[in-house]
Amino acid sequence: MSNSSSISQFLLLPLADTRQLQLLHLWLFLGISLAALLGNGLIISTVACDHHLHTPMHFFLLNLSLTDLGCICTTVPKAMHNSLWHTTAISYMGCAAQLFFFVSFMSTEFSLLTIMCYDRYVAICKPLHYGTLLGSRACAHMAAAAWASGFLNALLHTANTFSLPLCKGNILGQFFCEIPQILKLSCSHSYLRELRLLVASVFLFMGCFIFIVFSYVQIFRAVLRIPSEQGRHKAFSTCLPHLSVVSLFISTSFFAYLKPPTISSASLDLALSVLYSVIPPSLNPLIYSLRNQELMDAVRKMMTGCFSAGRDCLLCSVSDTQCIS
Repeated sequence: MSNSSSISQFLLLPLADTRQLQLLHLWLFLGISLAALLGNGLIISTVACDHHLHTPMHFFLLNLSLTDLGCICTTVPKAMHNSLWHTTAISYMGCAAQLFFFVSFMSTEFSLLTIMCYDRYVAICKPLHYGTLLGSRACAHMAAAAWASGFLNALLHTANTFSLPLCKGNILGQFFCEIPQILKLSCSHSYLRELRLLVASVFLFMGCFIFIVFSYVQIFRAVLRIPSEQGRHKAFSTCLPHLSVVSLFISTSFFAYLKPPTISSASLDLALSVLYSVIPPSLNPLIYSLRNQELMDAVRKMMTGCFSAGRDCLLCSVSDTQCIS
């Protein structure tokens, strides 16, 4: 028996029992993280550099890519480090920091997905008011509100969780620090305070979920009233990536936290945690890029320009002349 003041580190759930499987998970996580870094990095750099993509939809997509990078960088590097060095330890402060940043990025991502749904609703159902409702200042305020709400939500949860007395050991049944696993280590009734905060967060997320569902009902009704088939196809194509990302995010995270206790197991919890914390940030750039021809064209243009500049500089260096970009 120990309390939180005597805990200097937590022990995370290993990804595998054998050394060979640990190294396999290391390479899998490395590939996933590199794919996420490449995809989200391309979106961020393309949207930031191409003035044709300075639209509300792409502005929010840039912010979404930032949260995806944050989610990946918060959980995956520590898991890879533990697999490489055959350890499961994480410091007390490191666990608190990991929980804070993970909750912050996940909360911000869900807020951004809700805002992006509002963007699609205005674009399709109220196109004449699009410039007024989603001007540059309004977009900046909404993005700032999403980041601020995520930061505040993470701060409240982290402060509440790590203020609880922990007296049931220091072993967490997860490969990263998350609130339910830390609550299991508490033996005080004060954990009800954190549970109330979790319930309030769930109601807030459910409100966002209901708003998304209601918005898409209105969107589909408006799209079906479009007379031309080409117009309907174009409207659906702009909504499909966002709808796919929302479905992936909500289905994995809700099932991970709301599944019945009777079907809970260490291996299932580990697989579900990977599904909602690692897979969506890696797939989001692919989902948005496949259905966004404008973004794909801008990425090709930027990459072609980079390759051409690199080739010209290489030729200049070979011929001992100065390369002027």
